[in-house]
Amino acid sequence: MGIVGNRQGAAQALTLWIESLSVRGMNFYYVLACAVMALHASFIVWVIFGAALTRRRPLLSFLHIASLAWGLLVEVLPCPCPLTVVEQWLEIRAGVTAYQGGFLLHYLDKFVYPDIPPVLLSGAAVGVVIVNLGIYGFRLRRAKAAGKRN
Repeated sequence: MGIVGNRQGAAQALTLWIESLSVRGMNFYYVLACAVMALHASFIVWVIFGAALTRRRPLLSFLHIASLAWGLLVEVLPCPCPLTVVEQWLEIRAGVTAYQGGFLLHYLDKFVYPDIPPVLLSGAAVGVVIVNLGIYGFRLRRAKAAGKRN
């Protein structure tokens, strides 16, 4: 009971601290929601352009390929991205009306292309994966060809 009681006390203290920030004009949940949104956007940029940063970096290449797979699965399957869920939860806690649906659909619809069909986003996700895997395939083929010459 001691550990559970300490966790509950810590959670209550954190909640009180967050509420005190809101009283002083800072909505902590909104700030966190914005930080999650920035992280989400950064991840999407990484998925789209990551192959440009991974040359001769096997660990980054592995992480980028895993990110491509994750991004494709989240975009194509009917499961929400955890970052979207967290962002929406924080927005609700901040008193803001959370958007419905996926991150890309919401922000592309709002800022870039109104009424973008979700199928088009899924097709674009597949295209991004194909282009990036093509870059990796080209690099692999070139490395094998260079190895045969030596």
